Amino acid sequence: MMQAADPTTKKPANPMRTLARWLLLGEWRAHPVRALVAIIAIALGVALGYGVELINGAAFNEFSAAARSLSGQSDLQVRGAQGLFDEKIYPQLATHDGVALASPALELDVTVPGQHAPLKVLGIDVMRAAHIAPDLIGVPDSQRPFDTLADDAIFLSPAAQEWLQAQPGGQLALQNGTGIVTLRVAGGLVRARPGQRIAVMDIGAAQWRFQRLGKLSRIDIKLQQGVNRSAFKQALQAQLADTFQVSESQDQDSRTNNMSRAYRVNLSVLALVALFTGAFLVFSTQALSVIRQRPQFALLRVLGWQRAQLLRQVLLEGSLLGVLGALLGLMLGYALAATALHFFGGDLGGGYFRGVQPSVQFDLPAALFFFALGTGIALLGSLAPALEAARARPAAALKSGSEEAALTRLATPFPALACLLLGGLLTQLPPVFDLPVFGYIAVALLLIGGIGLMPRVAALAFTALQRVMLGRHLSAVPTLALARLANVPGQASIALGGVLSSFSLIVAMAIMVSSFRVSVDDWVQQLLSADIYVRTAGGGETGAMGPTEQQALAAVPGVAHATFLRSASLALDPARPPVTLIARMIDAGDPGRTLPLSGAPLTPAALASASAAGALPIWVSEAMVDLYGYRLGQRVMLPIGGQRHAFVVAGIWRDYARQTGAIQLRLSDYQRLSGDNQVSDAALTLQPGADANTVIGAMRRLPFGAALEFSQPGDIRATTLKIFDRSFAVTYLLEIVAIVIGLFGVAATFSAQTLARTREFGMLRHVGITRRQILAMLALEGGLLTALGMAVGFVLGWSVSLILVFIVNPQSFHWTMDLHMPWRGLGAVALLLLLSAGATALLAGLRAVSIDAVRAVREDW
Repeated sequence: MMQAADPTTKKPANPMRTLARWLLLGEWRAHPVRALVAIIAIALGVALGYGVELINGAAFNEFSAAARSLSGQSDLQVRGAQGLFDEKIYPQLATHDGVALASPALELDVTVPGQHAPLKVLGIDVMRAAHIAPDLIGVPDSQRPFDTLADDAIFLSPAAQEWLQAQPGGQLALQNGTGIVTLRVAGGLVRARPGQRIAVMDIGAAQWRFQRLGKLSRIDIKLQQGVNRSAFKQALQAQLADTFQVSESQDQDSRTNNMSRAYRVNLSVLALVALFTGAFLVFSTQALSVIRQRPQFALLRVLGWQRAQLLRQVLLEGSLLGVLGALLGLMLGYALAATALHFFGGDLGGGYFRGVQPSVQFDLPAALFFFALGTGIALLGSLAPALEAARARPAAALKSGSEEAALTRLATPFPALACLLLGGLLTQLPPVFDLPVFGYIAVALLLIGGIGLMPRVAALAFTALQRVMLGRHLSAVPTLALARLANVPGQASIALGGVLSSFSLIVAMAIMVSSFRVSVDDWVQQLLSADIYVRTAGGGETGAMGPTEQQALAAVPGVAHATFLRSASLALDPARPPVTLIARMIDAGDPGRTLPLSGAPLTPAALASASAAGALPIWVSEAMVDLYGYRLGQRVMLPIGGQRHAFVVAGIWRDYARQTGAIQLRLSDYQRLSGDNQVSDAALTLQPGADANTVIGAMRRLPFGAALEFSQPGDIRATTLKIFDRSFAVTYLLEIVAIVIGLFGVAATFSAQTLARTREFGMLRHVGITRRQILAMLALEGGLLTALGMAVGFVLGWSVSLILVFIVNPQSFHWTMDLHMPWRGLGAVALLLLLSAGATALLAGLRAVSIDAVRAVREDW
């Protein structure tokens, strides 16, 4: 027999390749929707993962570059542990052996009246900074070349000029304390990163204008050639002790990375949820395809095909689904990242990368990773059906009704039970590099184990239901539906798995987000015990109230009691962001009145013993326990006011606002140790019968009232929840994606199974069952399957939510929360899935029952 020739190459065509192509295209033509759903599921998972990676990568790189631009080409930086430090150390460092150049800097987040974000102002020594950070030098007007040294001149980056609507030659009003500092915009900068809002002025002018005389923020050091930077750093750190920190540029990258890593990783993991669902849909697609083509594959085996050829054929179908889905996902992910960066910036609601303007860049390594991940997930989903197709015995597979035998291996419960057991054990392991790696693996194992148990669960559930209903003289429709579900649990479990995988993930994420939101709401209400809250700045560190302003606020008619707060930063580790030091009025005997404690505080006897030993009480957030190892009753040394002082951990409190750690101490202790008598916030309790608006009006009429911002508990609570919802916008999007994929999966699975049962429906028609009864049977089957899938999915999702709430979140963000069940939302989703499953089964059955009964069973004659 002559082989067919390819008309273009004139070479004989390979008949095996032609047959494989025919089988592939024939299956896709027969069930295009099923293949399309699997491709879309893979594409959505890849798109979300790749988009999040591009957004985070662009924002992180731009933020790191902007931060490095502030230190220029310096080898080392010396910073104070508590922000500002005395400039007396500068001459010592400038003349230190091995130092080629030392450049002092005063870096302030200056409060801008009418703005909620601060302006970063750098005071520099122009002559020295020109050799280390030339991009930060101001560009004055040619007629006024000495403006870089003027005491009233400030230079703005292009982004700052646009933000503040301040052009060269104009005036800029900035806040210091409760007063206004007016500066002249003398020009722009040599170079600044896109979106970077910074301002530069002479360091002496900055110290004078903002009342920081004799204070510095950092000293940039350029070493002499041949000096070992690592050895010099260690020696200098030992010389300066713990009141200073010596760091390199990579330490800044580490701080930035540590600050946002947990948020970025959790977003990426959540984005892969869609990929997990897509993997199961590929499995469902391939399993149903193998079942439907079982006689054809058996015939091919009889005609000479080898098992390896069948294995490659099924894996080829799955890999093509993965390739198409991954390619589509990469394009969608790039478009998603470009859109998000253009309209929403790079922080994805987390607030970590503000003040920069990143742009999306194609990331080839990330693209290859997610392409391989999408393709690999599809191949993994095709593996079990491919092995079944290759192992099937031709003689048994050619017989009609052997489809359920192909799924018998799925009913083996031991692998699924092993996954559940291993997942439970992994929840007890600690985090890896401050990330809940084992928690993520445990979630995946629980989902795999739960889905793997579905054949056995379906068999037990529907067999038990059939026995319960056996003696109740049911009509033909429920009798046939229960008989079908009880006797083919393998095929039922495939449909159940689609519902289970999507619904369990929906339940888990909904419980986690709801628990967090309710816990944040309760936390805010516990903190907001006053009637009016006053602050001198919505953002920045230069807005403050001195003792005179504090007394004036407390003396306003209608104010019964005023408490004040001062916050500052405290650097404890060069590789981590600074912790927040909060000084406020705290009753050491009853700290629970003002602090949301997460456990019992230190006993009065232990507190008295520590005080007798000279240790002052502090109360640390949960993040300090995880990041720095603080424990209740522990004695620690903290640098405050340029000296180290002894403290004792008197309690641990819950803090949802600062995941990098926070320490609270009594305001009187802070003022005595630091000499700083200014405050930034005030909480006012009103006298009985006093009107809040009247009191606020009286405070606005104070001499410094224009510099104050007022808010009431309801406003703060609403703003906090708004910020929360914005931070979890991506999570809400993922929940919607999971719902959509679940609905598509239910539709595709029921459609495929219904069309595969055409002969069964034809036989039922021959024995007298009407089309309406068959449609009712399908709707009942769909409803029962979905109900069981949602019941098991709820249990599985609830178990996963426990891991998310009590393991993943504490290990990622270092805070705890209480469990809360969003019954109303879960009920709405469950009802939607239940109705859609019944409707889908009904619509799919319309096509199957429309085929003539004789044609439907002709293969059996």
